[in-house]
Amino acid sequence: MAVYNYPGERLVACRNPFLADQRARKRGELLAATENLLAPVVAAVNAHRLSGADRIGLKVGKIINSYKMAKHLQVTITDTTLHITRNTSQIAAEAALDGIYVLRTTVAAEELDPAGVVTAYKSLANVERDFRSLKVDDLDLRPIFHRLEDRVRAHVLICMLAGYLTWHLRKTLAPLTYTDQHPPTPTDPVAPATRSTSATRKASSRIAEDGQPVRSFRGLLDHLATLTRNNIQYGPDGPVVPTLAVPTPSQRRAFELLNTTIPLKLK
Repeated sequence: MAVYNYPGERLVACRNPFLADQRARKRGELLAATENLLAPVVAAVNAHRLSGADRIGLKVGKIINSYKMAKHLQVTITDTTLHITRNTSQIAAEAALDGIYVLRTTVAAEELDPAGVVTAYKSLANVERDFRSLKVDDLDLRPIFHRLEDRVRAHVLICMLAGYLTWHLRKTLAPLTYTDQHPPTPTDPVAPATRSTSATRKASSRIAEDGQPVRSFRGLLDHLATLTRNNIQYGPDGPVVPTLAVPTPSQRRAFELLNTTIPLKLK
């Protein structure tokens, strides 16, 4: 038996009943699928179309672990028979651990109770989203073509500041996107997150409460990019007048949420 020691750390054991049910259902489906794959081999042996322990074993070996369920099956092979049954004790032992996971943290219990540890762990999904936005989706941190250390650091700093700006934009422009503005406070931190009624209604109708169409954050930025400024010259020798395209209602609303006016000229 392996013994693990985590000095200075706390271990928080969690059990998610929803995840447990999901894994139990998935295991049952995969076992049934594996048995369906093996059924023709069993039928062939019973009908004496397939014989010989070596030949039967080769047939079974090719397919028994197709869904990684061989560990839960007991196989008995002779030259003329093939019996496949479920290993109920093995299945029960694995099922007893369904939905259980352990979190490690160095934060003291006085600063963060067990429920807070779970909530903080789940919030890492937002951090991963922000890093994905930083590296790929929006800001393209990589690849970096700088060679000098100071320039690399400056490039990363600019991207981090842009990521911070993106975080604020996501929050401020939430009424025009599918973002849940008022997510329900979970009574159980282990339970899956749920959406508010308003967010569900917004997602199904694709219309915000103020009647504006709802877009993804990326889609909203693309729509804002269509707001153009053109230099129009009146006559061959006339003055050049910077002219702003007529904003759409969504574009006007976006600037209202940002608490600023649409600039008539670039500074």
